[in-house]
Amino acid sequence: MESVAGAYVVADGTVHKLVDEGAFTYGGKVVVNPSGGLISKGHPLGATGLAQCSELTWQLRGKADKRQVKDAKIALQHNIGLDGAVVVTMYKKGFA
Repeated sequence: MESVAGAYVVADGTVHKLVDEGAFTYGGKVVVNPSGGLISKGHPLGATGLAQCSELTWQLRGKADKRQVKDAKIALQHNIGLDGAVVVTMYKKGFA
């Protein structure tokens, strides 16, 4: 996995190796779903986007308790709703 303009690029057909190595969890290169994701919250319709927004804001503010990702500076939110509605939001830490 190489970093290109702040994003990680993975060769086709190799991402499974990074999953096996733990690259996408605590201590890895990219942390995905530190709160357990929406399924861990019961996936409440209508509140899923707010749950994501809250978690990512807490991460960037350093207030995510035991789930805190060290040195979190950017975050990505992706939500697909009923009838194909899609929302993608990027968050960036702006203040100390």
